[in-house]
Amino acid sequence: MKKKIIKLLSLLSLTIVFISKIDNLQAVVPFYFLPSTKNLKKDGLSLGNTAYQLLYFGQIKDSLSLAKLAVKMDKSNEKLWTILAETQIANNLLNEAIFSLNKAQKINPNLVELYFAKSNIFLKQSNTKKAKIALNKGLQIQPKNHNAIFQLGNIFLMEKNYIQAIKEFEKAITIKPDFWQAINNQGLAYFEMDKINQSIIFFKKTIEIEEFAEPLLGLAACLRNTNLNEALLLARKALIKDPNYVDLSYREEQLWGLKLQDETEKLLKDSQLKKEIIIAKSKINKTY
Repeated sequence: MKKKIIKLLSLLSLTIVFISKIDNLQAVVPFYFLPSTKNLKKDGLSLGNTAYQLLYFGQIKDSLSLAKLAVKMDKSNEKLWTILAETQIANNLLNEAIFSLNKAQKINPNLVELYFAKSNIFLKQSNTKKAKIALNKGLQIQPKNHNAIFQLGNIFLMEKNYIQAIKEFEKAITIKPDFWQAINNQGLAYFEMDKINQSIIFFKKTIEIEEFAEPLLGLAACLRNTNLNEALLLARKALIKDPNYVDLSYREEQLWGLKLQDETEKLLKDSQLKKEIIIAKSKINKTY
């Protein structure tokens, strides 16, 4: 009996120790909360917005990482795919950005901004054919988007299809009469067609809206052979407003054609502009 009692007490002791250990384990083992789909989507959107803010402040690497995480949390939100695409563009991951935009389009094929965004990426890749296709698909959904029509005109300008470029710019101006960029670019197109008087008209129309550097210098180039003093005055104004226009490659990015570039270079080599050229080159923003 004594042995049984000892054995019983021994078993009881082990049970108490075992229960005690279980209690201790419960004290240190964490309780895992599995978030609902709704919470995941909410958190994903919050992360996406944070990624967009980081991108705005120039933290492109961090914004990309957050945007990727946001998409993993909610792959059904086209906004998150779009934010991811923007961060990928900022990091020069253009093919990845196209992939993200395609994902967004599958979710919402009627979101016109996605087509225009794809067009911009194709232009960065110098693929004007695909850029035009993307723009035209977007314009089928939103035919009166003046920015998209203007961009289509720019593509024709790049392809040296000046007549079609002018037609597109006219369409954009019909929708938005004070669209100075479209008016200005008609001036660029006419100059390459050797229609200098027409070019002058459109540069002057642009200046009537506001004295931007581009039409001022474009008009100056038009007047170099007929009114040099006026041309020099306009060139000085242009370089003060935006010194970047002293640089040939910058003007090329603004879609200036070879003929206008040549005439502008001749004007900027005039000795009377020497001082202005030196000042402009000292201020030029090489990060454009």
